[in-house]
Amino acid sequence: MQKPLPTVIVLAAGRSARFRAASGGQDKLQALLGQRSVREHTIAAVQASGLPWHVVEAAHTAHITLPGMGDSIATGVRACAQAAGWLILPADLPLVQPATLRAVAEALESHTIVQPVYQGQRGHPVGFAAACGPGLMALTGDQGARALLQAHVPLALSVDDAGCIHDVDTPEALEAARRLMAQRVQAL
Repeated sequence: MQKPLPTVIVLAAGRSARFRAASGGQDKLQALLGQRSVREHTIAAVQASGLPWHVVEAAHTAHITLPGMGDSIATGVRACAQAAGWLILPADLPLVQPATLRAVAEALESHTIVQPVYQGQRGHPVGFAAACGPGLMALTGDQGARALLQAHVPLALSVDDAGCIHDVDTPEALEAARRLMAQRVQAL
């Protein structure tokens, strides 16, 4: 019998205010990166990981006045409350590798919180064991899970994946993602 797997919670409910302001109103998750949108790349990586997943959309947090990342995380974890744990992944990390998702999930078997680290920089997804469920479900506002990360020292899991630290928060970051994606294609 296979062990239950943690669920990837893809956070796609944000307002992307910085990107919209700098790009004339474009939604960063719909911005094209090659033939697919940023969001589609992120979802494709999650699907390729083989892990169960759930996407938190703006409609899921519309009942909250000024919802933030904490509200999105809590909403996603509540929707998958029976999961064996959760990997919290913002939808604006289009170059994250499926292997990184699997590595974080595997490390959760023996650690309470796991955070991938690429060349000294902490990235996503951050993995939380099932014991963190009540704390994650209680999150509100825009602080994310910072308090949990301070209460439990996360395992810093070294990965060879620049995609885990490369979010697309600005048009310049989108261009950098395009360059990184082109480098990956050339390396194949």
